Amino acid sequence: MRKTAEQTVHILLLDDHALFRESVSRLLSVEPGFEVVAHCGTVEDALQVLRRRQIDLVLLDFDLGEGDGREFLRLAKEHGFDGKILVVTAGIDARAMSELIRSGIPGVFRKHDSAALLAQGIRDVMAGKIWLDQEQLNSALTNEVAASQTGGSRPFTERERQVLSFVFDGLANKEIADRIGVSEGSVKSTLQQLFSKTGVRTRSQLVRIVLEQYRDQI
Repeated sequence: MRKTAEQTVHILLLDDHALFRESVSRLLSVEPGFEVVAHCGTVEDALQVLRRRQIDLVLLDFDLGEGDGREFLRLAKEHGFDGKILVVTAGIDARAMSELIRSGIPGVFRKHDSAALLAQGIRDVMAGKIWLDQEQLNSALTNEVAASQTGGSRPFTERERQVLSFVFDGLANKEIADRIGVSEGSVKSTLQQLFSKTGVRTRSQLVRIVLEQYRDQI
């Protein structure tokens, strides 16, 4: 996927289990286009790395022992980190999942999934895709609906809702175009309409704002 040094994905791994960190670090080090810059066991150590090095993606363990990944998300944002974050977890409840999605997290990888899927998840997230399975999305949506009884209008067209549903499935523009039988340019145009209507600029932001304000549309 990435063939030049300029295209290498610089990765920081934050997990409080040393064996898991070391295993994942070895796994990713042999993947073309990946460089594990550092792996850390604490939030403070990870923030120190962010201050010193250019990081493109953080693999963030959600359960960090005494706390969870939300602390790192908050502090990393305060420090101006604008890279991607892929959450890694053995399990997460619906409320935490919805909070992660609303915070703009583009993906959640489950530790029991295969090693090959982790590499693919990193590549998809770096390509701007959403890495969430339908079970995770349904869990988050169920929690959002239960948390609020606020009704909503129906501002989206049928095509916009159709494209939006495939965005939630993590499909790329060409894949969406093939599914609904239109050109890739048409899908891009529909996405731009969705971005304009919701006031966002990226797919992960679109997912977040839809969960917050337009959950009756999907």
